[in-house]
Amino acid sequence: MNDANTSMHTLKPARELADLPQRFPGESPEYRRARNALLAEEIELRRQIERVAAQRRALPAGGIVPEDYRFDGEAGPATLSQMFGAHDTLVTYNWMFGPQREQPCPMCTSLLSAWDGEMPDIQQRVAFAVIGRSPIDKLVAFKQERGWRHLRLYSSGGNTFNRDYAAEDPAADDVPALNVFTRTGGVVRHFWAEEMGPSTSDPGQDPRGAPDLMPLWTILDMTPGGRGTDWYPKLTY
Repeated sequence: MNDANTSMHTLKPARELADLPQRFPGESPEYRRARNALLAEEIELRRQIERVAAQRRALPAGGIVPEDYRFDGEAGPATLSQMFGAHDTLVTYNWMFGPQREQPCPMCTSLLSAWDGEMPDIQQRVAFAVIGRSPIDKLVAFKQERGWRHLRLYSSGGNTFNRDYAAEDPAADDVPALNVFTRTGGVVRHFWAEEMGPSTSDPGQDPRGAPDLMPLWTILDMTPGGRGTDWYPKLTY
């Protein structure tokens, strides 16, 4: 339901929507009561996600990008403004694969592998760039090894983009970052960045944003064991 339709109608209480009869073979009345209570919370969570998304879309204009950063792309040099292509929105992901690394971050790789299959759909709406500090040949070699087909890779080794928009010290380890930029009338502005991290994480949890961008964790969160506390994806198995 979009924002306009939501504002025009009074939403039914989540508990009313969640009052379902027995649905699956063999389930007990106790299970159904607990499941309906959980369903009500899931409905409220969906509504909260939409409220947050609407608040995000309503942000005032962000800061003007201080320079038209130059990157090395798979097809040659490209500036940040050129990455937009025909779109007025550009999403960038800072890939943890700096020159100090022999191999990239396994967590980033898992995430990018999932996104690669979605890129033909995503790029119907927005432009999307994956940015790493390693030389472009090194980034592309891993892309080919991994079998990625749709991700567009750029090296930021010659500019300060990672430092400016991922709070990354060039001498330190890589930092992942998701940023959204807009272009209006030739002016490129920063729209939004994922700013949840170690300083905003809750006790006993890994730092992450909300909603979680990784399909891996979304699936595991729906299982009895959850995402666990001692398992991370690997580059190979």
